[in-house]
Amino acid sequence: MRINRSASRLSFRPRRRRSGCVSMMIMLGVVIGVGALAWRLIERGWQPPSAAQPESPTAAAQRAFDMGDLDGAIALLRGTPAEGTSALLLTRALIYRSYAEYDRAIDRGSALQIAAEVTRRHPADLDALAAHALALQAVGRYGDAADIAQRALERSPSHVMARTALALAYGGAGAHEAALRESVQAAQTAGERDAVDVLRALALSRGNLGEYSEAIRLLDQALRYNPGILALYFERALYSRQLGDVDGATVAYFDVLARRPDNVKARLRLCELSSMMREREAALAYCGEVTQRAPSWAEGWYYLGREFFLQGDFEAARDNLNRCAALQVLQNVPISERRFECWYLQGQAAQILGDCASLIATYNEFRAMAASAAVQQTWSYPPEGPPGCALR
Repeated sequence: MRINRSASRLSFRPRRRRSGCVSMMIMLGVVIGVGALAWRLIERGWQPPSAAQPESPTAAAQRAFDMGDLDGAIALLRGTPAEGTSALLLTRALIYRSYAEYDRAIDRGSALQIAAEVTRRHPADLDALAAHALALQAVGRYGDAADIAQRALERSPSHVMARTALALAYGGAGAHEAALRESVQAAQTAGERDAVDVLRALALSRGNLGEYSEAIRLLDQALRYNPGILALYFERALYSRQLGDVDGATVAYFDVLARRPDNVKARLRLCELSSMMREREAALAYCGEVTQRAPSWAEGWYYLGREFFLQGDFEAARDNLNRCAALQVLQNVPISERRFECWYLQGQAAQILGDCASLIATYNEFRAMAASAAVQQTWSYPPEGPPGCALR
């Protein structure tokens, strides 16, 4: 059988041409489609997935705050121009940090300065007004704080942080029922980001009304939202002590030390607690650590001197209490804010030791302070002076 090759060629070649033509058309369509898609993406300002937009400082600070990293949140926010939202977050972080350690009271002043400036530049910003109110109540200006918080609430009754600031202002001024009413109302509309502040305000309101167990329950709830806020542990310990729950207070202070091993304030509170429980060696150890870690803090020397006095070591008591008194004078602590026990107990220790020179010097310092400012404490001897010592 012979194969007709010409017929065979005619039967195959057209098929090859049709296949090649279709492939070319498909490829051309793909190229045109990809080009059109690329053009549309360029017009929309598309960025490839690898070039992700960086996180904003405020968002990064919020994330740090939520993790309990107050130092990180403050550092991020201090380097950015302050506006309402960031100012509110910065104010909250500064206030919480101010209660976490013995030497952070300056943070409350910084918070007020920042919040006041943002309010001046953005007087209609509700977050700025809430920040200002929070900062004012933190420094004890409760009336001003309430006024500014109410200004914000007049425009937005559901502003959670403004109402929380109002509750804290009422509580600071002694209007505890009003504080409870405002904090309960704030809790009804609070979100997860506001939970710590609202629960703390509610706990303080309950605690001020003597409901210490409920205050502890609310603080425990707040700590579940943010276990890194050290101020909450100190407040929980305070309410535990009010209930006589020494173990609960001790655990709270150890929680602070577990998160911040160098915390001095927790050590001082453990010194107080140990002294109250007559655990003398522990009290001396904790107070000794306070004076070593914070030698310029007069309060540490007071508690150390007081503990020596209670243990009958009057020479050590006199010397440590003298350090407490001298630091307050050198640091220009206002007379009305000085701890006068540093002078009185020092004088008692000197009298017991028969140290007339120290006793008379200490007594004369006290008289000079009492003559220049109104003080609540009294300390007086007969005109001839302390028994056995001639007054000069």
